[in-house]
Amino acid sequence: MERIGYVGLGDMGSRMVKRLLEAGYLVTGWNRTRSKAQWLLDAGMAWADTPRQVAETSDIVFTMVTNTQAVEAVTQGDDGIMAGLTAGKIYVDMSTMSPQYSRELADQAASTGAIMLDAPVSGSIVTLESGKLSIMVGGDKAAFDRALPVLQAIGPTVHHVGSNGMAVGMKIAINLGLAVQMLAFSESVLLAEKSGIPREMAVDVLLNSVIASPMVKYRGPFVLQHPEGKAWFDCQMMQKDMQLALEMGRNLDVPLPTTAATNEYLTAGRAMGVGDYDFSIIFDVLAKMAGIETDRMAQAEAGK
Repeated sequence: MERIGYVGLGDMGSRMVKRLLEAGYLVTGWNRTRSKAQWLLDAGMAWADTPRQVAETSDIVFTMVTNTQAVEAVTQGDDGIMAGLTAGKIYVDMSTMSPQYSRELADQAASTGAIMLDAPVSGSIVTLESGKLSIMVGGDKAAFDRALPVLQAIGPTVHHVGSNGMAVGMKIAINLGLAVQMLAFSESVLLAEKSGIPREMAVDVLLNSVIASPMVKYRGPFVLQHPEGKAWFDCQMMQKDMQLALEMGRNLDVPLPTTAATNEYLTAGRAMGVGDYDFSIIFDVLAKMAGIETDRMAQAEAGK
């Protein structure tokens, strides 16, 4: 079996490593904070002292980090992944970052004799743990075919969508739709609520109507009861993706009016102190503008 390396053991990356270990792969990992990876070390993952060492000891090395800057931090320099790549290795980035930078990294990898694939995912921790994650892949088809069994150990649905950068572009196109749909759903709920229909009734009717996409079915109930604990996809993370979408739109001459408008509600959310909440807090932002106070917004304001 391929020797696997994994850099970035956060909420998603760590659970991907868990699935790889359960599938029988030998995995070497690195994370900025080693203590967060202790449970994986206890489960059999090997530790590397630098991202470069991960690449040097692996046939296929993965990254799953926060943004473009974080990818740059773990790939560049003497201790970075690029310094550890050699001919025959495959580098797979699963982060959501700039498609342009992804293509630049692919060129860097090619200069070492290695091949890079961009492979962002569609889904959440719940989707990943239930074995239903979807993965989009851009890059060399032969490298994709070789990496496919490893990717399928992470998530069963894997699509090769084209050349380098195309998969991360596809992920950005998906994610802008999440926030835009959430804003539209919030408008529907609040219009019904202010007309006299109880919020619970409005949500129930909408979730059983033609507008109930999988995203709306999942996050729609959050306007009634926000998920407890750490947000898996908060306003700040969503806004990072919205800004990547707006950058792509400018570069490709694609107007994105609903993306631009929705992005401003995320900015408003951060200004109101709810940037660390799941991005469905857009509802509470719009509710406040409509003169409706919500418990979550009141708590956020009290905590300032």
